[in-house]
Amino acid sequence: MAGLPDTALSRRGAQPRASRTSAHLPFTDRRAAGRELAARLERYAGRADVLVLGLARGGVPVAAEIADALGAPLDVFVVRKLGVPGREELAFGAVASGGARALNDSVVQCCGIPEPDVEAITALARREVGRLEEDCRDGVPAVSPAGRTVIVADDGLATGATMRVAIAALRDLGPAAIVAASPLAPAGACARLREVADAVVCAATPDPFNAVGAWYEDFAPVATDEVHRLLRRSRHEPVEQEHRRR
Repeated sequence: MAGLPDTALSRRGAQPRASRTSAHLPFTDRRAAGRELAARLERYAGRADVLVLGLARGGVPVAAEIADALGAPLDVFVVRKLGVPGREELAFGAVASGGARALNDSVVQCCGIPEPDVEAITALARREVGRLEEDCRDGVPAVSPAGRTVIVADDGLATGATMRVAIAALRDLGPAAIVAASPLAPAGACARLREVADAVVCAATPDPFNAVGAWYEDFAPVATDEVHRLLRRSRHEPVEQEHRRR
């Protein structure tokens, strides 16, 4: 993807409702969660304009099930938060695939982060995003979201911050619409996503929420090889081609 300009986190879109339909919890694994979520996205099935993106890495198996069910192409999207120096758990923004950056100016100002520090942290995060995306793709080319209805999927949302940044970055790539999709999230996180997404679909909004991993029987980390396999399967690459890359 080409480099993108900075994007404000406050950008707003249409505000449809988030789904509060109960799901079969806990999910067996991410694939089961993806199938549950796909059932709530049936209206997008069979459309030539739909693209499904999985947030790396945990969102890719979820997105793969959705893409299979809808008959849509699958791709990966990478987001990395920008941490306040000395308080890295507090994000003042994030960068995403293609180099896009979204800043929370209020956090930058409140924490007094000098501009040179903002730029240095951004440069490091962009390099990390580039390495991770290259690692995840392993030569598989990106699918342009321009003019498409893009479904962005993760394996769960705790605050929705990563999903918000992904949406902000995608806006500058010219999609026709963006759908934020997650198997589970707090109701408040789903509601806040309505400010930036054209549609929000959450299979379950358990309360109390605790943590994403608490709602899975198997929440093991997703291996890079698994991402490679799912992307190649979506592109119908022959097995021989995979072997030639090794």
